[in-house]
Amino acid sequence: MPNTNYIPRTDAAFNDWIRFLYSYVAGNAARLGVKPADLTALSPLVNNWGDKYETALNPASRTPAATADKNAARKALETAVRDFVKANLSTGNKAVTDADRENMGLTIPKTTHTPHPVATRAPGCRVDTSLISHLIIHFFDPDNLHHAKLFGQQGTEIAWGISTTPVTAAEDLPHSSFDTRSPFTLEFSAHDRGKTVYFCLRWENTTGKKGPWSDIFSAIIP
Repeated sequence: MPNTNYIPRTDAAFNDWIRFLYSYVAGNAARLGVKPADLTALSPLVNNWGDKYETALNPASRTPAATADKNAARKALETAVRDFVKANLSTGNKAVTDADRENMGLTIPKTTHTPHPVATRAPGCRVDTSLISHLIIHFFDPDNLHHAKLFGQQGTEIAWGISTTPVTAAEDLPHSSFDTRSPFTLEFSAHDRGKTVYFCLRWENTTGKKGPWSDIFSAIIP
């Protein structure tokens, strides 16, 4: 299995991906047959990346030196995670399914073409409001909490909008975004704090066909 194409390019996407990958593997280590020593060795590199990334992201601590440290931490982690995937999650490990690889954002080896069905149920979601002026929307398959995505779906469309009155239909939400990996983050300006955001989600498969919308959710911008 190729061991380079699956790593996201941007730091923000890489941060979301590596956090989810590590959490997914740690939570399913026994089932996936992951070597405990390899997972233990990866942990400090993941933590170091997280610390350096947050330091470089914060305007109060962002300096050329902090950015250089962040870049070095990412380079070291990328090298380690490629080796980890090759040793533990490649096609040679039959305990790791294509559904696992899809959920972890890894390359799925091509065999015969299997059409992916249109989703018949909507994503579930959980909203994290711990970061000021941000809504972090975690989406998942509510019928299989071990999987961030419904199998066969390439990602989730999120319709959203700020409104002073309740929104009851997806068609009334003015904005639409798409994300292939949970979580999806909405960032707002300071003057939007305290306003209510309404949103809903639906799966989209690998051919662009979309499933049903979820219920309309709402959250107050922190």
